[in-house]
Amino acid sequence: MKVIATAGHVDHGKSALVNALSGIDPDRLREEKLRGMTIDLGFAWMELPGGETVGIVDVPGHIDFIKNMLAGVGGVDAALFVVAADEGVMPQTEEHLAILDLLEVPRGVVALTKIDLIDEEGWLELVQEEVREALAATHLADAPIIPVSAQTGEGLQQLVESLAAVLAQAPPRPDLGRPRLNIDRAFTVAGFGTVVTGTLIDGRLQVGDEVEILPAGLRSRIRGLQSHKTRIETALPGSRVAANLTGLHPDQIERGQVLTLPGLLRGSRRLDVRLRALPDAPTPLRHNMEITFHAYAAEVYARLRLLEGDELAPGGETWAQIELREPVALVRGDHFIVRRPSPSNTLGGGVIVDPTPRRRHRRRRPEIFARLQTLLEGDPADLVEAVIDEHGPLSPAQVLERVDLSRAAASEALARLMSEGRVEPLDPQAPQGPLLTRRGWIKFRQSLHDLLAAFHKEQPLRLGMPREEVKSRLQPRGGWSTRLFNALIARAVSEQVVIEVGALLALPDFEVRFQPEQQAAVERLLRQFRAQPYTPPSVKECLEVVDEDVFNALLEQQVLVRVAADVVFGKEVYDEMVARIRETIRERGQISVAECRDMFGTSRKYALGLLEHLDQIRVTRREGDVRVLR
Repeated sequence: MKVIATAGHVDHGKSALVNALSGIDPDRLREEKLRGMTIDLGFAWMELPGGETVGIVDVPGHIDFIKNMLAGVGGVDAALFVVAADEGVMPQTEEHLAILDLLEVPRGVVALTKIDLIDEEGWLELVQEEVREALAATHLADAPIIPVSAQTGEGLQQLVESLAAVLAQAPPRPDLGRPRLNIDRAFTVAGFGTVVTGTLIDGRLQVGDEVEILPAGLRSRIRGLQSHKTRIETALPGSRVAANLTGLHPDQIERGQVLTLPGLLRGSRRLDVRLRALPDAPTPLRHNMEITFHAYAAEVYARLRLLEGDELAPGGETWAQIELREPVALVRGDHFIVRRPSPSNTLGGGVIVDPTPRRRHRRRRPEIFARLQTLLEGDPADLVEAVIDEHGPLSPAQVLERVDLSRAAASEALARLMSEGRVEPLDPQAPQGPLLTRRGWIKFRQSLHDLLAAFHKEQPLRLGMPREEVKSRLQPRGGWSTRLFNALIARAVSEQVVIEVGALLALPDFEVRFQPEQQAAVERLLRQFRAQPYTPPSVKECLEVVDEDVFNALLEQQVLVRVAADVVFGKEVYDEMVARIRETIRERGQISVAECRDMFGTSRKYALGLLEHLDQIRVTRREGDVRVLR
């Protein structure tokens, strides 16, 4: 199944030509018929000499409706480029041709229409020469030019034969197992409900499929499918499709959204792209410029971030990030157009390299450009490695979902990477668990080491850095699950990159060392604790002997144990008191604050602080005025 789209200047006869070829009037709106001008997308189909049915998307030619034209030409197999013989190349001829070239529509046929209006000898040859010159630097440079008249029928058979020959060169649409229906219409059919239409790519849809509409996240089920008004059970890649959906209203659906199977795609507000400026763009593309972004039927306001410089001159190319006001659901390799919102002009376009970059890139970074180049041109193994590098660790299933390859090609590439040692399981005992690249693991190890080394330098009296702080400092913008972070740390511990000290992480060779004067103060303080084990110094009194950092270090090392805001015991004494309280409760069944006070010859302050602490750590439970064991 193939789809073509018309293109060309307003009033050059695109819709009349479609009607002549197909017998279907693509102008479906009342206003279009009143004004004699296409305003929105029109749809038709025709049968080629070999019996193949071809879908036709008819686009408006007026400059005011360029966004509707852009919604129709994405993802087609060929262009039917229309130029009126009585006018020749006009402004929208040039803009439509530039758009087709930016979208890399690879083939097409030029229909030189309205030849019935030409009387002057030699005029037709002049117009053909003008058109050929306009096509020269584009993907349509070798397109056949067929003079036709929709009114008399002259040339129509030759045009159909040329279309058939050009479409025969188009390879079959790949089935990547990732169906995407880029929605260009949503409406209600009496007795059936909501219907959406679009051109299906990358996979097939079946009646009964559970589907998702992105980026809205709407869920539905396909009640019925049609292609060219014929009911079908399965829609194949490359076909024009109408899908009847359950449980949704057309008002919930917008042009530019994507219908797919749940879990295959995700919306993104940021895109990494290779950007090309039109040679005759009216203005350079500038860093942080406000633009309108167009891909398939989607139109979104966005900001352009140039990664290599501050300005892209007409005709130039660069790496860029596009930051969108609203999310879009696209994949690597999709093409796009950028336009200036006001005055409205097409400025350039290009190809999406990463549809879900993890972060906002720093500018002028060669290592980022190298990665983007790999995503643009690398072989399947390079692409899989780059995806795991950017988004990993990922499970094998997540790799297959994220990489823009067929499942067979992605699986083969992943197997090759693992056999070469470029990708490895995070846990060698769990080969189906998260995967990461070898260089990604080396980078994580180094980042972890550098983070802890800097922490030890800044906090020499701390045993280590809290795990959660390490996680928050190292995790990417999207975050890591606790389970994944724990797996990373477990491997780092097994490779002796770090050690665990309770809930802290430290370098293996690190140990807390007090300065001589600090050590002397510590000894003085500990002598006080030994002299009065059950009525030790208060926190305030401790801080009169040692500074706060040293005091916190003693707590962290569990030389001292803090049981209340102002109650601290030496660790050995604390362990002894807890053991005696447990034993007493086991013997008597309970203990009161007074009994605890008398047992240790201390005051109520210390006894109450200790018992409330034991309640908090779930050793005891208060029942009235006594404590019992939990």
